[in-house]
Amino acid sequence: MRPVDELILEDGAYQHRTLFWDEEIYEQELQQIFARAWLFLTHESLIPNPGDYNTTTMGEDNVIVIRQDDGSIGAFINSCRHRGNTVCHADAGNTRRFTCTYHGWSYGRNGDLVGVPYENEAFFGKLDKSQFGLRPVAQVASYKGLVFGTFDPDAPSLETYLGDMRWYLDAFLDVPGGVELIGPPMKSILNCNWKTPAENFGGDDYHFGWTHAAGVAVIGGPLQMLSGNAELPPDVGFQVGSKYGHIFGFIENGAPALQLHEEWRAAYAAWIAQRMPIMVEKFGPTRARFYGGHWNASIFPNCSFLYGTNTFKVWQPRGPRALEVYTWTLVEKEMSAELKQIMHRSNAATFGTAGMLESDDGENFEECTRNNRGYVSRQD
Repeated sequence: MRPVDELILEDGAYQHRTLFWDEEIYEQELQQIFARAWLFLTHESLIPNPGDYNTTTMGEDNVIVIRQDDGSIGAFINSCRHRGNTVCHADAGNTRRFTCTYHGWSYGRNGDLVGVPYENEAFFGKLDKSQFGLRPVAQVASYKGLVFGTFDPDAPSLETYLGDMRWYLDAFLDVPGGVELIGPPMKSILNCNWKTPAENFGGDDYHFGWTHAAGVAVIGGPLQMLSGNAELPPDVGFQVGSKYGHIFGFIENGAPALQLHEEWRAAYAAWIAQRMPIMVEKFGPTRARFYGGHWNASIFPNCSFLYGTNTFKVWQPRGPRALEVYTWTLVEKEMSAELKQIMHRSNAATFGTAGMLESDDGENFEECTRNNRGYVSRQD
C-alpha cells in the first residue's frame, strides 16, 4: 500500500484513485475507521418498546440493536458464540430471545446466553454460559433520538465526537416533539466505494445543476434555475467542515425546494412558517434560519442526510467496490399524518431506491469506482 502522504495531499485536495479500489486500504478502513468511529445504528422511534429491535451493520459486522427492559438500548454482534451463525435474520421485530438456527443456542434481550440444548449431556454441565453471551458493542448512545454505537471502549463520548456539528443538528433535532424516521428503510446495492456518496452528500454542491439537470427541470420550484448550470446560483448559503470530519452545507430558505409537487412545497412551507416563531424564540434568529433552509450533510464516516428533502441515509460498505444503501424518511413527530406521507412519498420519488435524483447519483458513483479497475487509470 502506498504511504498515506502519497494517497492524500491537502495541497490541491488530491486523493489517489487507489483509495477507491484497493483491498488493503479497505481492510485498513474497517480496522481504523469502522471499528473505532461512532456509527449510526437506528432511531429511538423505531424501537420504542422493550424487546423491539433492528438489525444493521457496523462496517461489515452484523449487529442487533434492541430496546432493553429498563428502557436503555443495547447492541450486540449478530453472531452465535458457538459456531458463528447468524442469530437474527429479520430486519426488525420484537422478541424475548434470539435463537440460533444451527444448534439452538438462545440469547436474552441483554445478550446473555440463556439456553443450550443438551447442556449437561453434550457439555457435561461444565459450560460457563456467562462467558458466551453475544459480544456487545462497546458503547451505545443516543443524541436527540439518533442512536450511534462504537466498538472502541476508549472512544470519546458521542457528544464529543459530534462536536460542533451539534450546533447545527439541534436546529432540526430540537423541534417540539422531536423527529422520527419512517421505516423500514429502503435498501439497494450500488457498485461503488462507500466514500464517494458520503463525500458527495456532504459537500459536492458542484454536481447538482449538471447531474440533476433533467430532474430539477421536472420538479420545478426555486432550484429550477440551476438546471444545466445555466447560471451561477445566488450567494444564499455556505459549506462548513467540522473537527471530526462531519460536513454541512446550507441553502437559505430552501427546505421545501425539492418537494416533488407545488402543493407539497406549499404544505411544507406553511408548516415551517407555523413553527418558525418557536424556533426563533428557542435558538434566536441566526440559528433559526437553519430550520427553514435546505441542508446537505454527512456525519463521518458514512451517515448522510438532506434536511428539507428529508432523506436520511447510511452507506453500508460491502467491500471496496460495493455498498448497501439504507434510506429512511426524516419527519417531525408533530407533523400531521398527511404531511408525513407527503414527505415520505417525495423522498421515495427523489432519493429513494428508484428515485429520479438517486438514479442520477448512483450512475455517477458507480462509474467513478468502475473506471479504477484499469491499471493505468488507477495511477492518477
